[in-house]
Amino acid sequence: QVQLVESGGGLVQAGGSLRLSCAASGITFSYYDMRWYRQAPGKERELVAAITSVRGSTTYADSVKDRFTISRDNAKNTVILQMNSLKPEDTAVYYCNAFTLRFGVKRDSWGQGTQVTVSS
Repeated sequence: QVQLVESGGGLVQAGGSLRLSCAASGITFSYYDMRWYRQAPGKERELVAAITSVRGSTTYADSVKDRFTISRDNAKNTVILQMNSLKPEDTAVYYCNAFTLRFGVKRDSWGQGTQVTVSS
């Protein structure tokens, strides 16, 4: 059974930092691309950052480049999103996602989400 558990959300003032963590179980973590998405009220879910399974290549939404950093620890089955210089528009529920496509089989799992609120 796949389980992704996010932690680290909370309330922070603009300009502050938060560190989100996602702990994975029930999967061979190193096979999975890991992603952070967010969804603000009344908006669609958007991809924030991603890190690939093998090379650890990273991509970011333009809105968070140079402020957020995604990293992974395959030994601990954990992916981290370090968020600096937070802005009120970063307020959203942040979701961890694990994705793999191996031998033509797609597997896609989600965490329950963690709330991030940035006050102005």
